[in-house]
Amino acid sequence: MDPKTLPAVFDGHNDVLLRLYRAGGPAAAETFLTGDAGHIDLPKARAGGLGGGFFAVYVPSEGGEDNEEAMAQDSYDLPLPPPEPQDHALTVAMAQVATLERLEELGALKICRSAAEIHISMVEHKLAAILHMEGAEAIDPELITLDVLHGAGLRSLGPVWSRPTIFGEGVPFRFPSDGDTGGGLTDLGVALVRRCNALRIMLDLSHMTMAGFWDVAKHSDAPLVATHSNAHAICPHARNLTDAQLEAIAASDGMVGLNFATAFLRPDGRMIDTGLDDMLRHLDHLLGKLGETRVGLGSDFDGAMIPSAIGSAAGLPALRAAMTAHGYGPQLIERICHGNWLRVLEKTWGH
Repeated sequence: MDPKTLPAVFDGHNDVLLRLYRAGGPAAAETFLTGDAGHIDLPKARAGGLGGGFFAVYVPSEGGEDNEEAMAQDSYDLPLPPPEPQDHALTVAMAQVATLERLEELGALKICRSAAEIHISMVEHKLAAILHMEGAEAIDPELITLDVLHGAGLRSLGPVWSRPTIFGEGVPFRFPSDGDTGGGLTDLGVALVRRCNALRIMLDLSHMTMAGFWDVAKHSDAPLVATHSNAHAICPHARNLTDAQLEAIAASDGMVGLNFATAFLRPDGRMIDTGLDDMLRHLDHLLGKLGETRVGLGSDFDGAMIPSAIGSAAGLPALRAAMTAHGYGPQLIERICHGNWLRVLEKTWGH
């Protein structure tokens, strides 16, 4: 299947910047142009019809987070790492932002600050990148860093990854479970939400506790968005969204990006390979609860084990072919691939 004849994919989440940071930061950026062992690089993006996505800035925990073996079990409840100090987190975050800027300098992508810029980049077949932060550890209590990062292009932020921050708590990697695992937003978290609203920075609810989700729903005036989460009704994992949460997202005219991580797809919650049928089950459920204009893709490329039938960004045509075979029409597939992301970003950013 020729990716040039398929609708381009705009992806809700990748961890390319973390992978490049571990490989040397900005100095490793050139490997993205020629190809490497990761899920996303320029040759794989072109082969698979990947038009762009959210490039996450993420600060890894000092002890590491290699949880795949534990998450391959029938049940698990992994302890969360402690909070990261703000000064260390800021240093790591700046290295990853600099890496994204280096990729732009090399002509690999365009850092986009508006839905119009994303559309133009995709038409010109240049990767459209949103600067996103997964966890706000690098941001100070006074939110000065947030304003500076916004000036550098930050347009999307998750207040927490799964470990706690001064802004709130995240869900653990626990199966079976729902997201009712801890506290919600702190007072600083409420202030962060309001400042993000003022700056038109999209808020990502993917890793938040259930309490945090409802706190954002209460205090935010923007559409509710989970960039890389799945349906709890299909896979009862703490990281997945209940039907009540999906209904709140629909009511706000927000959206959800389907996470490709196998542990969040499989009904048994195991981080082992799975087929595309599990992805289609989640898509069916999300479409049923959210409607056809509020579902997209949020792969978690370079951050998780994904189905071998896809393998990397080069394998995205397999998912589009599976959606066609499943009975999704061309208009719906185009919406899922990129149209819905452009819609919610334009509504959130205001331009």
